[in-house]
Amino acid sequence: MKIGAVYPQSELRGDPEAVRRIGTSVESLGFDYLLTYDHVLGATHEGREPKLTGPYTERDPFHDPLVMFAHLAALTRRIEFVTGILILPQRQTALVARQAADVDLLSGGRFRLGVGIGWNYVEYQALGQSFNTRGRRQEEQVQLLRKLWSEPLVTFQGQFDHIDRACINPRPTRRIPIWFGGFSEPVFRRAARLGDGFIFTGPLEKATDGWEQVEKYLREAGREPAQFGKEMVVGRFDATPQAVAARIEWCRDWGCTHVAIDTMGKGFSTAEAHLQFLSDVQQRIGRT
Repeated sequence: MKIGAVYPQSELRGDPEAVRRIGTSVESLGFDYLLTYDHVLGATHEGREPKLTGPYTERDPFHDPLVMFAHLAALTRRIEFVTGILILPQRQTALVARQAADVDLLSGGRFRLGVGIGWNYVEYQALGQSFNTRGRRQEEQVQLLRKLWSEPLVTFQGQFDHIDRACINPRPTRRIPIWFGGFSEPVFRRAARLGDGFIFTGPLEKATDGWEQVEKYLREAGREPAQFGKEMVVGRFDATPQAVAARIEWCRDWGCTHVAIDTMGKGFSTAEAHLQFLSDVQQRIGRT
């Protein structure tokens, strides 16, 4: 089972030195990967109809994951970089294909693309994309990404994207993994048909229910669940390193292939405090 760390963007307030400190230290501590969340825009929740119900507002900072990973690729040698998740349908598909290919090339094949559909319709409006069709668009985008990454010349006529004999060049030298994230039955079904794995967040009970659905749809698609990635993000609801270590062991017993430790929400204001917590967890799971 691979163990990673979540970049704690909420507490580090957009500090570029913290990006470098966390990225290089996660590698030196022996973690397998760095996962980061994605929002292009923050938006106030006040006076919205329909209401915004997600956990972030205009006060929460975010770095663009692909830009941050390209920067950290030059400072590291081993760790994998994971978007957990990139809100794919609000972005241009061909541009994501180009950017993801470059992150993978520049990092030496250390990129995993986690994708989702998001909850913030204000972002979709600002980026000129439809919020209401985001699920259908994501499905089409995943198929187009794989064509752009693998074919020397692409012609594609979809509902949302149209390409007439064009390509990205250079292409990645391998098949970039695409994992899904989310909470609904349609995304479980979509992931089972099109994805390489699933990233679960939130309470463990919901994750276990979600995995049961993913397993069912994998079998319906003729795929073997044991060959499909299962990742759990832990730590947000655990106050101590001991509690996080216990959750990691639960995830190991559950059959996770990956576990990411989220240190946000614990009152840490410095990169060093987050890194110390991660180091304490490492000691308790025997990874030092």
